[in-house]
Amino acid sequence: MQQVFEKAKTIRALALDMDGVLTDGRLFINDDGHIHRSFYVHDGQAMVWLQQQGITVAIITKGVNELVHKRAEMLGIKHVYSGCRDKRVAFDDLLSKLNLQEEQVAYMGDDLPDLPLLQRAGLSVTVPNGCDELRSHADYCTQHSGGYGAVREVCELILKSQGLFEKIIESYQKDHVAK
Repeated sequence: MQQVFEKAKTIRALALDMDGVLTDGRLFINDDGHIHRSFYVHDGQAMVWLQQQGITVAIITKGVNELVHKRAEMLGIKHVYSGCRDKRVAFDDLLSKLNLQEEQVAYMGDDLPDLPLLQRAGLSVTVPNGCDELRSHADYCTQHSGGYGAVREVCELILKSQGLFEKIIESYQKDHVAK
């Protein structure tokens, strides 16, 4: 775990897959063909904290739907790559736009299309409900499943490794005391 913590200290951006990471991977399709997903509010809050501390959050997904963009907009995520047949292209674009090196980016995925990015990222993360092949290549496998706090877990890991999580806690304590 110490090696993971050391890698997390240098992270300037967190890139995430959508289905199976930000959601539990299930798709609810109603009679008129609309697809619904659910998101875990604690994951969203942690992504906001990360961005408030100057760490970029990005979404890189094969999926194409408005929900991806809507959720990103709700959280202030500016870098959204949807419909990615080859996620490496999006990852390269993100590195270029942010002027970052691979080792400064954490990537979190759950299935084989995520493998090339896990192999390149400075900190590679998967979820316990992800495929076996990813767990064997990841630096860290979360305790929480995708869509149930896994992203929060990684955000807190990054924030704690960089000494930033205490600032977040203090901000809530100050707000509480001031009321």
